[in-house]
This record gives sequence, structure tokens and C-alpha cells, in this order.
Amino acid sequence: MMASDNQTDDYHELCRSFRWRLPEHFNVADDVCGRWAGDRSRFALYYEDASGFTSAHSFWDIQREANRLSNVLAALATVAGDRVAIVLPQRPEAAIALLAILQMGAIAVPLAHRLGPDALAHRLGDSAAYLAIVDETTLPILAQIRHRLPALRHVVGVGAAVGKAVKPWGEVVEHASPRYTPAITAAADPALILYSGASSGRGHGVVMAQRTLLGNLYAYLSAHEGFPQAGDLFWSTIDWAGSGGLWQGLLATWHFGQPLLAYNGPFDAGKAFALLQRYAVQNCLLEPLALQMMQQTLPEPRAACDLDLRTLASSGPPLAEPMRNWWHDKLGVTISQPWFRSGTSGILGHCTACWPSSPGSLGHPYPGHRVAIIDRQGRLLGPGEVGELAVNRQCNGEDDPALLLGLWQSGAVTAARVVGDGWVLTGDLALVDAKGDFWHRGRTGDA
Repeated sequence: MMASDNQTDDYHELCRSFRWRLPEHFNVADDVCGRWAGDRSRFALYYEDASGFTSAHSFWDIQREANRLSNVLAALATVAGDRVAIVLPQRPEAAIALLAILQMGAIAVPLAHRLGPDALAHRLGDSAAYLAIVDETTLPILAQIRHRLPALRHVVGVGAAVGKAVKPWGEVVEHASPRYTPAITAAADPALILYSGASSGRGHGVVMAQRTLLGNLYAYLSAHEGFPQAGDLFWSTIDWAGSGGLWQGLLATWHFGQPLLAYNGPFDAGKAFALLQRYAVQNCLLEPLALQMMQQTLPEPRAACDLDLRTLASSGPPLAEPMRNWWHDKLGVTISQPWFRSGTSGILGHCTACWPSSPGSLGHPYPGHRVAIIDRQGRLLGPGEVGELAVNRQCNGEDDPALLLGLWQSGAVTAARVVGDGWVLTGDLALVDAKGDFWHRGRTGDA
């Protein structure tokens, strides 16, 4: 699509005039649930698992359960700044736990489900998690490594996770009060520590602030054009343990008071199409492999399904043109690809309605983010030169809220990732062309 000069000029003016105007105090839990909970008819979550069990939850339901859990955590001596780990798949308890932790001013440590023993031990030990919330899949692995985790004082078991020294979720929250007064948190206070989703290996914990949600909203709005619109309902295959599933999924959707679907089960392309149809899903964030499997499983989806998909976003590297064309031709959606890494999510991508971007590129920086290609000394490189993709800590004289606060207990490593005049290195190689499109060229050797 060729863009008009007016469209390009409007984009540059928007970037020049954009201001964040961040509040001094901000709490993610209050923003995404507390302020909606007064309307008991406003649905937040539709849930289904692999066995076919289903449930539906309003924001009022979610808030009351989060309040109960906050009171339980407080009774277990959890205080602001303590790290609480959540090792759960997509299920209501994972979202409830996240809100309960955040509204206390504690720090949530969401971890990928099905981590191996060493990876789980490293993350729990590195974060010095005081309490962990796990299901029956993770509990046996945790039992193997518990002796390596001196800081871990309590384990709360969800579902069939029961055993010695495990506090069953249902029992501990049953008699807790559904009333809780949230802590007042600064927008810049730490809220989450995010680790890589890899099932093995080590990695640094990325500390993200309460305000990080606000820094990611423009990317979410751009990917899901005009969101929210009547009937919008979101679903993603990406779990809630990383930037994509949180900032571009669960939390962004709930910021707008809109419902989402959670599915707890292995990915199956046929099941994915069935979920899209049964719940009339209109907005999706799907991984590239999921997109490919769905295309191969049902080459003519409209002949077999009655779908109402309005917007589609994807993670990972830019998708091949045949893949993008198939989804456009068969289901009438243009795939958007907002950029997200653990510490630099929501900084650039596509927005068909607002500015032109070349297919296959990473797109343009979203307003409010200063993005460039630099060398390791922090010098800006020109069009066509391959260097490291970097984001400046400031844009138009304001702190960029989307960026990490730092790496957990790794001040020296954090400092090494910031070069020149406040440029935060992403670990990705890229170039920018004369039109302002960014193009991915791989990862750096030390990323």
C-alpha cells in the first residue's frame, strides 16, 4: 500500500507532539480490574480447559478473589517488595494471583509453565521468591528443588496440587475477607520480574514498573485497530509469564475493561478454530507456529467455520508474505506485529490506519519511543547500516515508561546495556531504511 505524504507528515507530527504525562501514582491491579469491578455485569474472563470444563468471571468476581488472596498473603507476612512467584498456565487463578500481588505493592514473578528443574530453581532462587503459587504439573518439580531455595517460605497449590507443606488455594481463600484496601504505589515502583520463557538455562530477571502497562498501550491499540469496538473479545496462545502475554494480552485488554478468553491445554489447530468460533473471538495474538499450523489444518476456514475475527497480531520475527496473504485472503485480517522483548516491549511495529510500513519490516517506532540503530559506543548509524536496535530512556524530555527499570540484582549488567546518551541495547541487530522502516537482522552474539 502506498501512503500519502499527508499520512507520513501526520506520523512525524504525532511523534514530535506526543507526551506521556504519566501520573505520579499508578497501580496496574487497580487500573485493569479495580476500576471496573463496580459493574457486576461486566465480564472479564471466559475460561476453558482441555477437559471441556468452562467458567465465566466478571471483573467483580476477579476483584473479590484477588482481595481474598491479598489478605491471605498478608496473613503469611508478605509485604511490599517481596517477590511472589506464579507458575501457572492460562487459568483464572493465574490472573487473580497477579492482581493480588500487584495491589499489595509486592513484586510478581510470573514464570513459564513446565519449566525444567534447573530453570525453575534458578528463577526462584535468583528472585528470592518468598512464596510460590503452583499447580499439579509444577509441584513435583518444585519438590525436587525445594532444598535449594532457602528464601521460599510458602507454597500455595492450585487444582490438584496438594501435599505436605502445601497450602491448598481453595482452603486458604475460602474464609478470607473479600475486602482489601490496595496499597498506594508510585508509577515507577517495581511491579514484575520477567524471565525468559526457555524451559532450561539461566537468565537475568528483568524488572518492570507499574507504569510499564501505560507504555505498551499504543502498541496494543495499533495492533487491534480501533480497540475496543462492539463485540471485541481477545484470545492469545501466549502464556501470561512474559511481555507478550501480559502487556500485549491480559493486562492491556483489561485496561480497556474488555473480556478475554483463557484456554488451558496444549495447542491444537483444530481446537483453536473451534475456540474462535464458539466464543466469537474478534481479536487475537498468535505465535507464528500457531498461525502456520492453523493454515495447514484448515486451508479453507470459512467453508468450515463461522468466524468473526477482526484483528490479528503475531509475535516473533516478521512473517513471510505468503503467510500474511493467506490470513488476509481467507479471513480478511491484516496481521500486525508489535515488537516485544522482556525489557523493551511495545516500542515499534505496524499501524496500517495511521502510518505506512513495508511488509516484512519491524515497522516504525510508536509515538513516545525514541528508537535508533547504534554501535556499541552509542553512536547513531545511518540508513542501511546494520547495528544494534536501541531505545532511549527518554523521548521528548520524558522517561519512556515501556523500558525496564533494570536487571534484578545485576547492576553492572544493567549498566553495560545502557550506552551513549541513555540508549538501552535490545540485543537485536537491525537496520533502518530511508523511509524509516526498521528491518531485523538477527541477534547479537552476546544477547
